[in-house]
Amino acid sequence: MTSKDVLDRFTQLGALLEGHFRLSSGLHSPNYLQCALVLQHPAEAEALGRALGAALSARLGDVKPTAVLSPALGGLIIGHEVARALGVRAIFAERAEGVLTLRRGFDLGPADRVVIVEDVVTTGGSTRETMEVARQKGAAVVAAAAVINRSGSVSPVDVPFAALAALTPPTYKPEDCPFCAAGDPVVKPGSRGEKK
Repeated sequence: MTSKDVLDRFTQLGALLEGHFRLSSGLHSPNYLQCALVLQHPAEAEALGRALGAALSARLGDVKPTAVLSPALGGLIIGHEVARALGVRAIFAERAEGVLTLRRGFDLGPADRVVIVEDVVTTGGSTRETMEVARQKGAAVVAAAAVINRSGSVSPVDVPFAALAALTPPTYKPEDCPFCAAGDPVVKPGSRGEKK
C-alpha cells in the first residue's frame, strides 16, 4: 500500500477535510484528517492495520513486540488492527483526571516490548505521552507508528517510527493563524471537542 493509496482512500471517504481546524496539539491548520471516517469501515481498518504491521515488522527486524499500546480515542481501532497483524495484544491508555494512564485492568511490565500506535501524528506529543505511560510501567517501547505522519519529520519520536503516508499541510500557532486573523471560526472535529 503506497502513500498515494492511503491518501486516495482518505479523500474518497471524505476523511481529508478542508477549513479552519484546531488540532489536538493546539495548532491550527487548513486541513484535518478524520481517520474515524476511514476506520469505521472494517475492511479499510484491517487493510491499514496489516500494512502498518508489515511496515513495523520491517523496522523491528528480530525484535518481537508483546503489545500494542494506543491512546484513546483516535488510536483504538488502528491499534487493535495493528496488534492483530502482529499477533499481539492491544491495549489503550485513557485520561483520568487529565492524565493519560492505563485503566480497565490493562497493565505492562518489564518483560513487555511495546509498540505505540496512533491514527495521526502531528507534533508527536500524544505519542510521547503514551510512550511515557509504558515506560513508567517498566516496559520497553520498541517502536511507534501512525497511519498518517503530519509532523514534517521522518522520525518524530526517539524510537523506530513507521507511517503509511505523510502529509504536511501548514500549521499555525493560534496567535499567528491567518484564519483567526480573518475572523474565520475554528473547528475542533476530533475526540477532544467540537467548536471553540
